[in-house]
Amino acid sequence: MAGWCEQAVALLQRPAVAEMAVDVLLCAVPIWAAVMIGLVVGWSWRPRWTGLLFLGLRSRLRILWVPPGLGARRLWFACTALSACSVATKLISSAFRRCRGKHQDRASPDDDAAATRDGGCRADGRTNFEGEHDTVTEKDLEHLLQLLDNKESGDTAWQNLMERRTSNMTYNAWRREPEEGPIMYCSRTIFEDATPELVRDFFWDGDFRLKWDPMLAYCKSLDEFPQNGATIVHWIKKFPFFCSDREYIFGGRIWESGKTYYCVTKGVPYPSLPKKEKPRRVELYFSSWRIRAVQSPKHVGQQSACEVTLVHYEDMGIPKDVARVAVRHGMWGAVKKLQSGFRAYQQMRHTETTLSHSVIMARMTTKISITASNDPLDHDLSVADKISDENDSSNAVQHGFDWKWLVVGGAVAAVCVLNTGLVGKAVLLGAARRQAKK
Repeated sequence: MAGWCEQAVALLQRPAVAEMAVDVLLCAVPIWAAVMIGLVVGWSWRPRWTGLLFLGLRSRLRILWVPPGLGARRLWFACTALSACSVATKLISSAFRRCRGKHQDRASPDDDAAATRDGGCRADGRTNFEGEHDTVTEKDLEHLLQLLDNKESGDTAWQNLMERRTSNMTYNAWRREPEEGPIMYCSRTIFEDATPELVRDFFWDGDFRLKWDPMLAYCKSLDEFPQNGATIVHWIKKFPFFCSDREYIFGGRIWESGKTYYCVTKGVPYPSLPKKEKPRRVELYFSSWRIRAVQSPKHVGQQSACEVTLVHYEDMGIPKDVARVAVRHGMWGAVKKLQSGFRAYQQMRHTETTLSHSVIMARMTTKISITASNDPLDHDLSVADKISDENDSSNAVQHGFDWKWLVVGGAVAAVCVLNTGLVGKAVLLGAARRQAKK
């Protein structure tokens, strides 16, 4: 029996099984919603005499609907207990987080000062910078280059996710699932008849993004630092009705090496704008891309195309399996909106000569020299920086559904349903006979 349970748990832990279950749920929810709406509408519009008929035949209908011995009431209680497992885990985890937060608030300020003197790292894993413009540094650029090098070196951890092609765009996407941390995505988009400078301005123009991105509900620049072109931006993204909207506060900075641009954005702390319950803030956020001119697939020998290689990961606070399915189903639609938005931006730049303030900040790049993908910068990361990165990754909180509770809830439901009743006795008797034969 123990071996059978271990095999069942191993089967549920497979990503393919979880994806299939989420797909089935996504397909079943609209059907059941339509059925429930139909029942409510039909019951509200029923003739009055049907109510009297139902009262007169209620006992007989009960015999027809619920055959004796099947334990329908126990099935209902079991389903309720199963649904309560996930709610209980969320309540317990939130209570532990609140207790831990109160304990950290009671910590003396001397500990924070000592941590600042030792290396600028606090106990919560965040770094105390001397200025807000240092929130995006060359260490983040080093991280982007390392991810790009792992992808281009043929790392088998990257799984092919999508390949699409239109008349003026080529799109490829990959996915990587590390043991710790959120799922990573990498995409390569080639725009025909585009320059790296125009694509750089398009991605950095938050005001124009409000016109073509339906998910972006709010965009505002909080701080700007002209000495290196760094910015701090506040976003609010719209999510489906069953999820609350998400809030992003990220810092951005652009490096330039020749005609290649490295645009880095990542989530940063911003004490003057405290967190709220809604929208939910996404703290772990990294979205960066490399923009460069490449040879056009349509015009051989001409570098009239622009390649954008994006590396993106974030902790949205939803289960990995649900996020995986949502990204897979909505990725191509988002890419098509991106393509149409870029072409509209391209036409606007041909007619209008006035540049937005975001585009002016995008042109304040930091000049560097990158000769190869390996060891791209002149200096290595210090040991303290590496230790702080390891602490950040180990202390990252994964907000997801623990699938072991599904197994426990399923076992409770099976015991509640199969304990009594004709079907339960038959199933238990058959299982006992099989075990006796073994």
